[in-house]
This record gives sequence, C-alpha cells and structure tokens, in this order.
Amino acid sequence: MTLTAFLVLSLVVGASAFIQGAVGMGFALIIAPVFGFFDASYLPVTLLILMLPLKFLIGWHERGAIDRIGAGWITLGRFFGTFLGMAVLVALSVRQLEIAVGLLTILAAVVALLSPPFKPTPSAAIGAGLFTGVTETATGIGGPPLALLYQHAPGPVLRSTLATCFLLGEIISLVILLIAGRIGLAQLLAAIYLTPAVLIGSVLARHVHSGINGPALRLAVLIFSIVSGAALVLKG
Repeated sequence: MTLTAFLVLSLVVGASAFIQGAVGMGFALIIAPVFGFFDASYLPVTLLILMLPLKFLIGWHERGAIDRIGAGWITLGRFFGTFLGMAVLVALSVRQLEIAVGLLTILAAVVALLSPPFKPTPSAAIGAGLFTGVTETATGIGGPPLALLYQHAPGPVLRSTLATCFLLGEIISLVILLIAGRIGLAQLLAAIYLTPAVLIGSVLARHVHSGINGPALRLAVLIFSIVSGAALVLKG
C-alpha cells in the first residue's frame, strides 16, 4: 500500500466509521467500492477485519437496546449463508468480484431507498441473515438486508442489534475464510494500518450521533453507494 493510498483510505475509512456509528449503516456500502478501485484483493477480508472493532464498540455502547431474539434468528441464517458465500467467492475472478461488488452495492442501496416498512419476524430475520451471510462473505457487503429489517426501529435498537449481528457473523466468515486459505498477509497488514481510522471515526460518532440528521445522512450514503457502485461496474 502506497502512502497516498494509505492516506486516502484512512480518510474514507474514518468517515465511514463515523457514519456507521451515527446512523447504524453505511460502512461497507462506502468502503467496498472504494477498496474495489484501489485493490479488489482487499475484499472481503480486510473489510471484514476492519468491521470487528467498529461493530464491537457500537454494540457495547448501546448493549442494553439489543434485540437478542432477533439477533439469534439472524445469526442462525448467517451461519448457513456463510458457506454459500464462500462458494461464490471461490468462483469469482478479481474482475468479476469488482463487478459483483458494484452491482450488489447498487442493488442494496436501491432496495434500501424503495423498501416499504415491515415488522421483523423470525422467518424474515433468518432470511436476512442467510442473504447477508452469502453477500458479506463473498464481497464484504451485507448491511442493507438487516438495515431494512430494523429500519423503523428506534436508533439504539437498530445500531446495537445490527452491530451485534455483524460482529458474530464477521467472526464466522473470517474463520471459514481462514480455513479455506483465503486470508493473506497483505490483507492483514492493510487492516492493521487502517484500524486507527476506524477507532477515531467510531469514537467521534458516539459523542455526536444524537444531534445528526439521520435520515438525510442515510440518504446521502445510499446515493453515494449507487454512484460508486456504478463506477466500479464500469471499471470491472
């Protein structure tokens, strides 16, 4: 990783961690296409590792608001989806991965923009977990299905429950990726270099998220995701 790439990625990672901490989603939707432009080999491993401290801090800070029953159903679906995601990752070349990340980013953002409100149920939670396991293990993107599931829940419930589900799911995905030999030194070093930016962004968000216009920031994240996803598809 060059110094320029490190500085740019640190800035983007820090801003994305801030947004995730403020509204409960956005980190992977922003970072995945940016990683795709710099070096698609960072996906999904570096992204998954960076999300571990981020999700732990968010979940721990608002741990009293976690929907534990819903998180249990989601994690069950996520476990089985991880194996399907591993199969998809093995089948994709770097160029195909760029295109897949771009298309999935666009699809996830459009669905998040247009989806009507609905109440989470055990079957919906398992389905969202299954889909998230596939997409996050293959590309690093998995937030929108769970964000849709809890999009009308109170902010603390959304942030803490999603953070807990992703923390557990990312550990499962990384264990499977490690066993499959898909984790390399370059990916680990990139994660180590960028972790301070994650910590800074998440700590800043903790102190100001109550005063942020969440819907406006969420809309901006989704619009950015659509544009960056389309650009990554064209690159691929």
